[in-house]
Amino acid sequence: MIRRRSLSRLAGTTAAATAAAVFLTLAPLAPVPAAHADAVRNAEYWLDDYGVSQAWGTTRGAGVTIAVIDTGVKGSVPDLAGAVVDGTDVSGIGSSNGQTPVGDENEHGTMVASLIAGRGTGGTSGVIGVAPEASILSISVALGEGVVGTDDQIANAVRWAVDHGADVINMSLTRNSLDWPTSWDDAFLYAAQHDVVVVAAAGNRGSGTTEVGAPATIPGVLTVAGVDRSGDASFDASSQGITIAVSAPSEQLVGVTPSGGYVTWAGTSGATPIVSGMVALVRAAHPELDAANVINRVVSTATPKGSPVPGPIYGYGLVNAAAAVTATVPAVTANPMGSLADWVATYRPAPDASGAGPKAIAAPADDDPQNAASPTVAWWPSVAKLTSNGIPIAVISVFLMLLAVIVTAAVVHVRRVRRRE
Repeated sequence: MIRRRSLSRLAGTTAAATAAAVFLTLAPLAPVPAAHADAVRNAEYWLDDYGVSQAWGTTRGAGVTIAVIDTGVKGSVPDLAGAVVDGTDVSGIGSSNGQTPVGDENEHGTMVASLIAGRGTGGTSGVIGVAPEASILSISVALGEGVVGTDDQIANAVRWAVDHGADVINMSLTRNSLDWPTSWDDAFLYAAQHDVVVVAAAGNRGSGTTEVGAPATIPGVLTVAGVDRSGDASFDASSQGITIAVSAPSEQLVGVTPSGGYVTWAGTSGATPIVSGMVALVRAAHPELDAANVINRVVSTATPKGSPVPGPIYGYGLVNAAAAVTATVPAVTANPMGSLADWVATYRPAPDASGAGPKAIAAPADDDPQNAASPTVAWWPSVAKLTSNGIPIAVISVFLMLLAVIVTAAVVHVRRVRRRE
């Protein structure tokens, strides 16, 4: 029995670490004997249960490139032979091709990649990915441990992936916060502008991520929740939130480690590459579709689950690879998961008059004399602050309207009293 510390370890030990990106995997549960490789293939229940085997009658993902932003993918393991075609390291501590596993939980990236594009070790043995003919870009990051800061690592990784031909980006990680740095605005907008589908993990409740965090909260991202073998929400292995798009298996998964061994594991880190593989199948079968319509095929063909649909537990439902690839789906003109460009235009500060960038006003410290001169600074949050904490702009608008009515009524009342006097 293999027991490892949970991969939800925060980067660093200070309070600020709660906003640092971390990888999302529950501890692998047990080794799978390599001597019985057929047992490995047989353990991949999602291939039949979620329409993957059927979708292979149309495509196996050839011609599609998926970037795995993770701890690095060891492309030399037999199950991934020929899958990793390029890569880099953005942490400053890995190898130039991104294939040297980095960080404290360095098996993570190889396990993720094996679920996307594993080739197996024979016709019916080893781990075969959802898109076994797709190509992998390995971009190694060492969250909280690299020479480069964590947020910059992610932003640089996304841009590198786009510039090197990624059609899909898999992100089995979270920042453990609803918001994200402005550097991510630029990077994810860059991906959207270049028609790249970004797939991100919702997070793992069992490892402390109780609500979906960035990048899974970024508009336009395809966010993946986890379900158990029966298709029911995985309490330990899936966070909940209104940005969830679809659900996929996150328990009793099997993956390949950098040593070439097999382990079973659980977490939305595993559900996410299953969906990334399905996105690759859609892109291979429908090369004419833009990212918005690729995402739309995945969400609109999902098997509805829960109520409402979409909902904060299952999103639009359980993914169905066969339907996503073959069903007749009306075209859309906008990404069903939203627009980051519209969000930035609404909620980010506008550039100042000099054009030098956003003009931010820093909140003074409690002992700053400015607090006494401007008491509203301490207790009245900005609209951006309220919306970043999940309060819809409509609610804020109604509140402000009611406040205006109350103030007006009070002024009228005072005037009437003074006239009577």
